[in-house]
Amino acid sequence: MFSRLFSGGTTMASCLSAVAEQLLRDIHREYSEKGQIPDDLLIALRFVFGSCVLHALDLVDRRAVTCVSSPSGRVAFQVLGGSGHLYTCYTSCHFCPCPAFAFSVLRRNESLVCKHILAAYVCQAMGVCRQEQVSDQQMTLILSG
Repeated sequence: MFSRLFSGGTTMASCLSAVAEQLLRDIHREYSEKGQIPDDLLIALRFVFGSCVLHALDLVDRRAVTCVSSPSGRVAFQVLGGSGHLYTCYTSCHFCPCPAFAFSVLRRNESLVCKHILAAYVCQAMGVCRQEQVSDQQMTLILSG
């Protein structure tokens, strides 16, 4: 998941990538076994991903994340933001078109992700993404914005 994001980067980025991936695996395991995320993993999420965690978890709770896939195998995540805007996020290349991603992640380098991408990662880890199959033509429209 994150290894593609940080490939070729510094040692610190590689360590952070490994920590984030392990954290999401731990969330998957715990949620699969117990049906909830324990407090220690929620604290770890906050430590690794910062202030966007609460907003991302709110999106997860509201079931605002949909995994959209097509017969050709293309996948995108659509996240209904708190403002009612629908963002198409790409976890495969770690991108969201929201203003917070552009400002906090790309421009200021203050965050690893925005709340929309983090919500998609957490939903995947928990196995609670809403699923939607679309045609290849519909996926082309989604991907082209």
